[in-house]
Amino acid sequence: MASLVSPGSGLNPPRSNAFGPISVDVWHLLDGVPFGSSSLLPVPRPPSALLSEASALISTLVDWKETPESHVFIADLPGLKKEEVKVDVEGGRILQISGKKRDDEEDKTGTWHRVERTGGCFLRRFLLPENAKAEQARAAMADGVLTVTVPKEDVNKPHVKSIDISG
Repeated sequence: MASLVSPGSGLNPPRSNAFGPISVDVWHLLDGVPFGSSSLLPVPRPPSALLSEASALISTLVDWKETPESHVFIADLPGLKKEEVKVDVEGGRILQISGKKRDDEEDKTGTWHRVERTGGCFLRRFLLPENAKAEQARAAMADGVLTVTVPKEDVNKPHVKSIDISG
């Protein structure tokens, strides 16, 4: 499956290709094209700005590993603080990881030639299997990596119920 994130964006390392050092960054194809009120085109925002927001959603990569004891979700969230990340369980079965990074204070000095480090938000949802104990989920974040651990019910241990004998 092809990556939807542009090479060299910090989320996928640049890969060599048949075109050598020339690559096309599809997220910025229309940079430099005049949009907005002074343009003849009735587009309020450059498409690259919209694609930048979309790439933030696409690029939140999460690994899901199942161990004998638990389900472990690992998300790379570089630059986010734990206060900017939220982990919820909806309906006892849907794990939701979301976050929002605020734009840096705008520096109006100098001439900006390119702005790629913008704020944005992301949302990832996972349907937990029936053996997950969602009410016991726990999360930890260190060095921009979020780890959510959801314990599993012990399915190897048979459930034995004693039945009283009457009579």
